[in-house]
Formats: sequence, C-alpha cells, structure tokens
Amino acid sequence: MNNIGQRKLGSKGLAVSTIGLGCMGMTVFAGGSDLYGPADEKEAISTIHRALELGCNFLDTADIYGPYLNEQLIARAISGNRNKYVIATKFGYEIDDNDQPTWRINGKKAYVKKAVEKSLRSLGTDYIDLYYLHRLDGQTPVEETAAAMADLVKEGKVGYIGLSEVSSDTIRRANRIHPITAVQSEYSIFERSIEEAGITDTLQELGISLVAYSPLGRGYLTGNLKKPEDLPENDFRKTMPRFQGEQLVKNLALVDAITVMAAEKEITPSQLAIAWVLAKGHTPIPGTKRPKYLEQNVAAAAIQLSAGDIDRLESIIPLGTFLGDRYDAASMSSINQ
Repeated sequence: MNNIGQRKLGSKGLAVSTIGLGCMGMTVFAGGSDLYGPADEKEAISTIHRALELGCNFLDTADIYGPYLNEQLIARAISGNRNKYVIATKFGYEIDDNDQPTWRINGKKAYVKKAVEKSLRSLGTDYIDLYYLHRLDGQTPVEETAAAMADLVKEGKVGYIGLSEVSSDTIRRANRIHPITAVQSEYSIFERSIEEAGITDTLQELGISLVAYSPLGRGYLTGNLKKPEDLPENDFRKTMPRFQGEQLVKNLALVDAITVMAAEKEITPSQLAIAWVLAKGHTPIPGTKRPKYLEQNVAAAAIQLSAGDIDRLESIIPLGTFLGDRYDAASMSSINQ
C-alpha cells in the first residue's frame, strides 16, 4: 500500500517516498552514546516495516552511526525486501581499520572506495541507492571526492550521489564532475540558514533536491519540549547553544506560537512542521524509532497548507531570526556554508 506518494530526487530518475525515515536514533551513535535515549531493536525494525506498509520507503543512515550498527540494523530489517526500499547512507567521517571513528573528515579517492565496501557489507547489499559525502573534507578538493563517487556509479555500487552540509560553490564544483542528485542539510521552520546563504536557490537552479534532516528542529517542533526541565540530564542537545539558557527559553516561546497554530488546524506541531517542508518543495526525513510517531509524521503528507498558512508560520520565526548555533563550535566548523 502506497498512500503517501513519491517524488523525484534530482533530475536523473531517482524516485523516493514523499517523506523519508531518518534512522540515526535507532542505534547508539559513534562512541556508544544514545543521542535520543535508549534504542529498542525490535521496535526499530517494526518501525522500518511499518514505514514500508505506509509507502515510506526512503531510509537514511550513515556509516558513522555506530559505527556501522545502524546500517547493520537496516540490513536485518529489510532482509528479503531490499528492492522495495531506497537506501541512503553517508561516508566521510573517517573510520579506522578497527572500526573506530577518528573524527577526521576524509574525502580522498582511496578512502571513498574503502568506505563504500564497508557500507555495502554492513547493509548486506551490493548497491546503495544514494551515497552522500557526510561533510566536506577541507584538505581534499571536492572534485577528487566527486570523481571517486562517480566511479562507484560506473561500477554499479552506487545509484546516485549526494553531498551534505555544503556551500553553493562546493555544490557547483562537484556537480560539474558528476550530477549531484541531492544535498542533505538541516532544514526546518526552525533552521533556515541554507535559505539565507542562497543554497536553496542554487539547488533549484541546478535541478538538485534538498533532503531536510531534523525537520522537527531536533525536538523543538514535536510539542514534547515545553520547558527547560524537559531535556534529560544526559541529553546531547545540551551541548548545543540553541538548547541552552536564555536562548532555550526564547525559542520555547516561539514554539508556543507554532503549537497554537497547529491546534487551530487540528494537527500536531510535528505535522505542521513537516507539511511546511513539503510545501517548500523539499523532502523531509524526520527521525523516529517508534511506529506511532512514524504514523503521525507520514500523515503530514496529506496536509495542504495555504499561502496564508505558510506566511503565518514564517512570520512566527522570520528568516534571519537568531535562534542560537545548532552545534558546538567544533561541529559548526565542519559545516561548509
């Protein structure tokens, strides 16, 4: 049953479900930390199976999630149904021969070829539908990385290639080497810096799709975060300026206004946030590890926002509103914008 429809990513023929599923929270992150609380493998696999039933076939992961544990979980979940799913994974955060993260970014040709083989093994497949460079390697020309990724397409190991968190200049340079199908960036009503930087305009000009991760503002737009005390003591978001001190209080006041608007429309704040990303023409990949939240998120595909709705929502958080940095200083430095 496919009730949420499909859309094209890029201009070279890749079709995915209108809404994707971010799988990062289904396993521990690199170093063994639980980014979004403890994961339950059985429930995570049920979520992936339920996604397919709802027509949501676009799964997003990365080699660094675990490392490899997230890809391995997906392999178990899709066993016997590989051809029904569209799998996107990412490489770039260097993982050594002992499967330990070095936290360097490596986009060199030799590493690209090494990384894809490990992901293919972890995913239990002989091809990856969409392969992203997770972050730009500042020491390696993007042309070298893109050429190595293009080789993977020629070899049949990868269907389409993408980039993540990169500038307009980087996108143009890579696209001259091989057509870029998608760029993944954090994007929501709460995070529009790529619009301010002109990146969305560049994507539209070049026929490249935006895949929006964290379309729920890392939890701000779920309606579950109402006061500072709602953040658990060991929550990784506490390292982010956006979730600290007075900035958190200010941001929660904006969320209150969004929650009021959602209630008037008899939908959840999450559904309003996802519907907004869809109305902007982009592909959201909200992350969840629970079937009930997946069902809520997928239902947003049926919500139509009017021009007035969009204007009202964007007037709550006008473009350029300062909401605090979305990562700590070290992680912000890896974003090429």
